[in-house]
Amino acid sequence: MTRTGNDEHTGRPRRQPRSGRPWRPVAALIGLTLAGGLLLTGCGASDSNGSSTDGSNKSGGRGFPQPAPNRTSGTSQGEQKDTPTGDASREFAPSPDYLSTFALDVDTASYGYARRALADGRLPDASTVRPEEFVNSFRQDYRRPDGNGFSVTVDGARTQEKDWSLVRVGLATRTAAQSGKRPPAALTFVIDISGSMGEPGRLDLAQDALGVMTDRLRDDDSVAVVTFSDEARTVLPMTRLGHHRDRVHDVIRGLEPTESTNLGAGVRTGYATAVKGLREGATNRVVLISDALANTGETDADAILENISTARREHGITLFGVGVGSEYGDALMERLADKGDGHTTYVSNPEDARKVFCEQLPQNIDLTARDAKAQVAFDPGTVKQFRLIGYDDRQVADEDFRNDRVDGGEVGPGHTVTALYAVRTRPGASGHLATASVRWLDPDTRAPHEESGQLETGSLDEDLWTSSTRLQVDAVAAYFADDLRTGDDKANPLPGALPLGELADRARRVASAAEDKAVDDLADAVERASGLMG
Repeated sequence: MTRTGNDEHTGRPRRQPRSGRPWRPVAALIGLTLAGGLLLTGCGASDSNGSSTDGSNKSGGRGFPQPAPNRTSGTSQGEQKDTPTGDASREFAPSPDYLSTFALDVDTASYGYARRALADGRLPDASTVRPEEFVNSFRQDYRRPDGNGFSVTVDGARTQEKDWSLVRVGLATRTAAQSGKRPPAALTFVIDISGSMGEPGRLDLAQDALGVMTDRLRDDDSVAVVTFSDEARTVLPMTRLGHHRDRVHDVIRGLEPTESTNLGAGVRTGYATAVKGLREGATNRVVLISDALANTGETDADAILENISTARREHGITLFGVGVGSEYGDALMERLADKGDGHTTYVSNPEDARKVFCEQLPQNIDLTARDAKAQVAFDPGTVKQFRLIGYDDRQVADEDFRNDRVDGGEVGPGHTVTALYAVRTRPGASGHLATASVRWLDPDTRAPHEESGQLETGSLDEDLWTSSTRLQVDAVAAYFADDLRTGDDKANPLPGALPLGELADRARRVASAAEDKAVDDLADAVERASGLMG
C-alpha cells in the first residue's frame, strides 16, 4: 500500500495501527502499457557485485510489475474487481497495489519477552507481540553473499487452505569471519540502576554478561559507562581497553540499584558521552540496558527520542537496546531503537545474556548496511491477494524505496532478516510470482546498492509441512505470534493456521527435525500458551 506523509517526530512514513493488518488485493489486470512504463523509470546504478539495480525485467521479458516504480502516490490505475475476504473493518489496499515496501528489522525483543511472560504463567499483552521478531529469532540457512551487502532468497510452500501459500523472503549478510577484521568499536553502555533493576535477572544479569564481553573485546576497542536512576552520570569516560580492562571490570562490579528510573536523563547523558568520545573510523554505538520503565524526569517518548535523532543525524551514532525484567517497557524501547538506527533484544537468563554480548557480539556492535529497505513486487497475473506478516510499524511508502533520505534499518554482519507473506494465487495460475529486492547504503561511503531474487509458482513446495525444516520453523513462529496477537479475535486468521493445540504438536515435531535448542524452546512456549488459553 502506498502511504504518503512522514511522522513529525520520527521522520518515517506515518505508522499504521497494529489493528489494521492489511490483506492486499491485487488488481485483475494491469495493462502492458503501464508495465512497460514502469520498466523505464528505475535507477541505473549497480552494486559492487555487478547486480542490476535498474529495475529491468529479469524473467525473460515478461511484462510484470517491477520493484520501486517512480509513480505518483494515490494515482488510480484501474477498478478493483477482487472481493476482499475477512473482517470488513480491516484495512484494504487501494486499487491496484502489488508492491510491499518495508524497512529491515532485526529486533527479537518481542519473542524474548513473550517467552518470559509464558514462563511466568501468563500470556503476553497482544500489543507487545510483533510476528517478524518471532520469526527473526531463529537461525536460518540462507546462502551468504560473496561480498559485502546481502544475498536474497525467495521460496515458499502451499498451505492446506486452497490457493494460499506462505512465501518467504530471506536476506543475509556475510558473517564477521567472512568479512575479515571489523573496525574498532566505541561503545557507550547506558545502564539502568534504578530500584526495579534490583530484581534477580536484571542488573545482576547485565553485570555478568558485560564482564564477559569486556574480556572478549579487542585492545583497540573503547568503552564508556553511564548509569542512571533518578539522575544520570558518566562513571567511566570513553576509555581505550588496552591495559584498562581491570578498570572497566571494577566499574561494572560496583553497580548497585537505587531509587527511580529517569530514562530520559540516561539517554541524554549517554549520547553526550558518546559524542564526546566519538572515534573516527570506528563503530560508535550506545548500548542501553534497561527495563524501560521510565517514571522520573522526562517520560515523554517523543522528547527522549529527539535526543537520539540529533546524535544519529550529526554523528552517525547507533543504538542497541537490551531489555530485561518481568515488567518491561517494550513499546518505549522499540521506539528508541527505531529512532536510533538500531535494534533491540530481550534477555531473561544468563544464557540469553551471554549469547547477546558474547556469541553475537560482532553483529550487535558492527554495521554492514545502513538504511536498508526491502520491496516485494507481486505479479498480478498470478497473485490475487497478499499480506505481509508483521512489520506493521516498519512500513515505507512504495515510492520511497529508492529515496535514500527515508530512514531504513541497520544490519550487522551475520544477521539474517526474514519476511513472510500469506499469498493467494489465482486458480490455476503459473509462472512468475514475485520479485524481492533489497536496497542499502554502505555504512562508510553511503553509496547505495541493490540485490534481487525471484520466485516462480512452480518453485513453491506443495505442502508447507513437508517443506524445508527452517521454513516450517518460521511458519510455526508466525502462526504462534498471530494467535497470541489476535487472541479471541479469530475473524481473520492467517491462511493455513492450526488450532494452538495442534500447532504445539507441529512445533514439537519440527523441533525434533531441527535438532536446535532454540526450536525446542519455541515448542515449549507454544505448549505453555496452549495450556493458558485452554
